Amino acid sequence: MTPSPAPQIHPEGSIDCEVLEHVLLISINRPAKRNGFTPKMFRELAQAYTRLDDDPALRVGVLHAMGEHFTAGLDLPSIAPLMRRGEKAIPFGLVEPTDLGTPGYRRRTKPMLVAVKGITYTLGIELMLAADIVIAADNCRFSQLEVKRGIMATGGATLRMAERAGLGNALLHLLTGDEFGSVEALRLNFVQKVVPAGQELDEALRLAQAIAAQAPLAVVATRRSALKAVEHGPLVAMQEFIEVQQRLANSEDAAEGVRSFIEKRPARFSGS
Repeated sequence: MTPSPAPQIHPEGSIDCEVLEHVLLISINRPAKRNGFTPKMFRELAQAYTRLDDDPALRVGVLHAMGEHFTAGLDLPSIAPLMRRGEKAIPFGLVEPTDLGTPGYRRRTKPMLVAVKGITYTLGIELMLAADIVIAADNCRFSQLEVKRGIMATGGATLRMAERAGLGNALLHLLTGDEFGSVEALRLNFVQKVVPAGQELDEALRLAQAIAAQAPLAVVATRRSALKAVEHGPLVAMQEFIEVQQRLANSEDAAEGVRSFIEKRPARFSGS
């Protein structure tokens, strides 16, 4: 699966999508401004995430960025007026890319992988923490620097950094706004793999293909169970085990799983 060349760049940036078999490749495209997010880009990113969830042919999403950097975060001149009015750039009813469960927005149900590189500031960290698997280039420069701009991180960093790394480790970076690298991000469980710069997208696509080859209903159910355990506790997640397993066991994909085992061949799952 090789991505197509980058399309023409809009002055306010764009979020471009490409279907690679069962994978939706989502590209952040405003490299001249280090992929700083404008309201237009926020809206288009939510639309891309919604497309992933709504299209039954799509099984996995991969988010990456054009150019040398993932994103420098918010384009404050265009975003600040929305902040002052207490407004969001994303229309209600769409999937929220930061996956916070904000009233009026949908939560993503399908897996999302993120390939990060170079400057990955503020929103960039929050988008990757909201995803499921993060592949980082070894040249990443991370910073949650909202305190340096007189504002607070509200895209999930205050929640998920503490959840992944512990309160002290989270506050070390949240309160100083310092810059740290890929090795520290791996130590703190913010990313899952570190690869040489230039290989991060290939590795993310390889993993996405591996996930897309599995039974789609089982993948969605497994992700949902793990997320529920983190957000609500293991006992809450366990209450659904029997019901979910019964539903999966009666699916066509489960029957195909048994057939492929007996016939000693790769399974061909349909998502039904």
